[in-house]
Amino acid sequence: MRLEILSAESLGVRGLCCRVEAGTRVIVIDPGVALGIRRYGLPPHPVQIAAGRAVRLRIVAALEGATDMVFSHFHGDHVPLFKPNPYQLGFSHLPPCIKTLRVWSLSPAGQRFTSQARARDLMDLLGPHFQVAEGLSDGPLRFSCAVPHGIGGESFGSVMMTRVDVGGRVFVHASDIQLLDATTIDRILDWTPHWVLAAGPPLYLDQLDAGLRARAWANARRLAAGVDTLILDHHLMRSLAGLAWLEDLSSAVGKRVVCAADFMGRPKELLEAQRRELYAAMPVRAGWHEDYARGTARIEAFAPPGD
Repeated sequence: MRLEILSAESLGVRGLCCRVEAGTRVIVIDPGVALGIRRYGLPPHPVQIAAGRAVRLRIVAALEGATDMVFSHFHGDHVPLFKPNPYQLGFSHLPPCIKTLRVWSLSPAGQRFTSQARARDLMDLLGPHFQVAEGLSDGPLRFSCAVPHGIGGESFGSVMMTRVDVGGRVFVHASDIQLLDATTIDRILDWTPHWVLAAGPPLYLDQLDAGLRARAWANARRLAAGVDTLILDHHLMRSLAGLAWLEDLSSAVGKRVVCAADFMGRPKELLEAQRRELYAAMPVRAGWHEDYARGTARIEAFAPPGD
């Protein structure tokens, strides 16, 4: 089995997309990318926009060789969108083969209105290939029932986790669980995974109070102790505090817990967390973002080397 993480906050963008090779199956999970529209009162810096474009191209290339596509939920950093903003993956970016893939999805029932609308758009695009997959199995794939997105509830919705098994080696994609629900951790451990890719807690949010932080820490310790490789990213890496949290967790459990960039052997690029520093180092002229949305502003000077 080969795992490639395509989008994550430590790779410069919002998302948790990966590509998994499992025998004859090539599975792309959560093919989406986004940038925080406002952070510290600032729009995305062109450096981050350039990183986002590079990630979109990697996701499209992965889809071109895929057999299966999975949607854990319908937030704009996890799915392609019919009406994207200039920084998201849109339907117009997708390769023609998208309509031939097996598609496995969380049920839109009970999700927020925006998520249900996005699900309907995807159903219209993908037709009979779109299948609600909660609780189903197919070859190396197994899908969970809906679990809480963070602390769950109507305001937060739910997500579907994916298990991929190849010859007894197991990978679990646990998108946006944020380590805040103990029962969800039980379900992951019951799947006896060797690798887990999950969203860590959103340390940058004031509403993550001391009790929730303690809960995430306890769940992280338990999960890290039960798997060979734990990869935590997404919400956790929207602040530099996430780096210190990972280091403390590694020390506490006596083995290294990594972010997506670490796993992929790439430099960490916490571009959203460093948005103020980017603007201070590379000022952006007034009107640049409006020009970019119209297609008249270029980002080549801001693109990461090799992208």
